Amino acid sequence: MIKYRMLQFLKRAKRIATACATLAAIFGHLPAYATAGPPGLTATTFPGISPFGIGSDHENGASIRALSKWTPQMEAIGIHQLRYCNPKEFSYLAGHQIVSGGLLYGIPPGDTQDAPGTLPVHNLRAWSNYVTRTVTQMHGRIKYWEVWNEPPNGTGRHQTAADYARILISAYRAAKKVDPNCKIGMAAKSVDINYLQQVIAAGGKNHFDYITLHPYEVLANAITNNEDSVYMHIIPTVRKMLRAVDPSRAGVPIWFTEVGYNAHPDPAIQARALVQAYTMGIAEGATCINWFEGMDGDSGPMGLLTRKGNRRPAYTAMAQLIRYLGQHPVYLGWVPLSAHNNGFVFQGARYTVLSAWAQNRAASRLSFDSTVEIVHPLTGHVTRATSCRLTQSPILIIGVPGGLVKLAIADKFKQFPWNGNFTHARTVSVSLGKAIIQKGLHLVAARALIKQTAAYGGSARSGNIPGGITFEVDPNFLSYTREPIEITALVRRAAPSQPAAIVLHYESPASWGWADKNAGACNIPAGGGWHTVKWKMTDDQFVSCWAYNFNITSGPYFIKKVTVTKLAG
Repeated sequence: MIKYRMLQFLKRAKRIATACATLAAIFGHLPAYATAGPPGLTATTFPGISPFGIGSDHENGASIRALSKWTPQMEAIGIHQLRYCNPKEFSYLAGHQIVSGGLLYGIPPGDTQDAPGTLPVHNLRAWSNYVTRTVTQMHGRIKYWEVWNEPPNGTGRHQTAADYARILISAYRAAKKVDPNCKIGMAAKSVDINYLQQVIAAGGKNHFDYITLHPYEVLANAITNNEDSVYMHIIPTVRKMLRAVDPSRAGVPIWFTEVGYNAHPDPAIQARALVQAYTMGIAEGATCINWFEGMDGDSGPMGLLTRKGNRRPAYTAMAQLIRYLGQHPVYLGWVPLSAHNNGFVFQGARYTVLSAWAQNRAASRLSFDSTVEIVHPLTGHVTRATSCRLTQSPILIIGVPGGLVKLAIADKFKQFPWNGNFTHARTVSVSLGKAIIQKGLHLVAARALIKQTAAYGGSARSGNIPGGITFEVDPNFLSYTREPIEITALVRRAAPSQPAAIVLHYESPASWGWADKNAGACNIPAGGGWHTVKWKMTDDQFVSCWAYNFNITSGPYFIKKVTVTKLAG
């Protein structure tokens, strides 16, 4: 496949020339967003932030004694950014070449009107004073201030995005009076882009300098369900939202201030997740990615290190990424390596690097026109060869052949595909027979669903599945943009005389928080025949907050096909 693509390259010389000009522009304008650097440098003087950051839970970040158990190991592999620290810890971290961001969070001193676990909206003066004192104390040492921790988490039950907008605005104004050069981060849980939109609409517009997200669920689905495309569309979807509601902020940095993967039961899968998180995150434009976390603490086995300080494969994988990509990798583009697998090409500190893995369990073989170094990030093992096996365990190809680099550059700005290009499709669908056929509409946890008992020789699937059946549309087909759609399901009752109904829940501007919007129930007619149930909606807004777009409830029915159709045009 690679050699075929190289031949095709000769037919695209004009596009390549344009892409190379773009590449030259990229090399000439590296980003200068910074919070960390070598000893002696402060947050305001360090020339550029690295995407390779780390996070900590409360237990491991509560004191210098706790930090000393794991931060030297982070320094040893080149991690210089910590998500945040207490002021008393800053000098210790600076001695280990680690500079922290800041977190503005909690009920401020003197506020007796707001309860813990809520936004301090009833005493904004106390909140503003707290921000002023904190930013003053850390002036010149902390530049980036994240407002709250993944709202609407940690807010009152009835508090809204408008309440968060009030404390964001207050923090922005107070901090900028102290340090006009500091940066204020607007935050949201998971990938709750609809919440961010509501914050902006409620007055948050122009009151933030960067955005923070925690895409745990989207990463998990990339690892377990091969949903790489959804992860790759996080930042493009945020920017689509910003262009619509706050154009002056459309280009702000976007940070993943927390993302991680549980090391239980298989630490190797955690390491795979880390390589994919950083490869795809850097490729889509994340300014910094803080892996959660450095060392196991009160959040379970999430660390690069165990509670005893032993190194997991994820630690080795992080070390290899930093070693070969360098502190400031430049994304050159992506390239198809086979029918279903893609590779991502970067310019590292000294090398061109291809990061790749197989999306499914079937291995394939890659051949190159010259000898390359092949690094296995989970072990650090290096070989030299002209070919290698591509498996689910990621590899790094060092010294990428020039023809492949040019192909990646040419593809950089093309839509990232998900088993086909559905950018201009009017309809996407999934058929649930013996083989599940996904055409722009995807089942979350499809592999697990296949194991469910099929009916009629495999022509349909049981709907009696705990939690219902969950779906993700191709982000190129529909993401963020509100468009009238119709969702249909071809179903029949499991027992002709037994009543059965299906309820559909979907993402909309009203669905931020913990529940998606209820589109209503459709009763399945009696009898043994197949029937099409339909839901029409005009307020859909698919952003994959929880790594899915809609769900149909479980029940005593069989299901054969689900379709999403755009009604406009």
